[in-house]
Amino acid sequence: MARVVVDVMLKPEILDPQGQAVQRALPRLGFDGIADVRQGKRFELEVEGPVDDAALARIHEMAETFLANTVIEDFVVKVES
Repeated sequence: MARVVVDVMLKPEILDPQGQAVQRALPRLGFDGIADVRQGKRFELEVEGPVDDAALARIHEMAETFLANTVIEDFVVKVES
């Protein structure tokens, strides 16, 4: 079985209140020098069979229609070795 990862992040022009809350909390916790934080989602998919172009196309379609809100989010599909 192969693992395919789908990373979903808010588009750069979309405000990220959760990321901003984390960024503001870091100095209070003693973690200085962090200019910005963006929070996202990571999906790890265990794929049965080979991860060929057809399988990647299906996963891309899945991400586009179910895992990400493409109006406000971008996503990247990658195969882990």
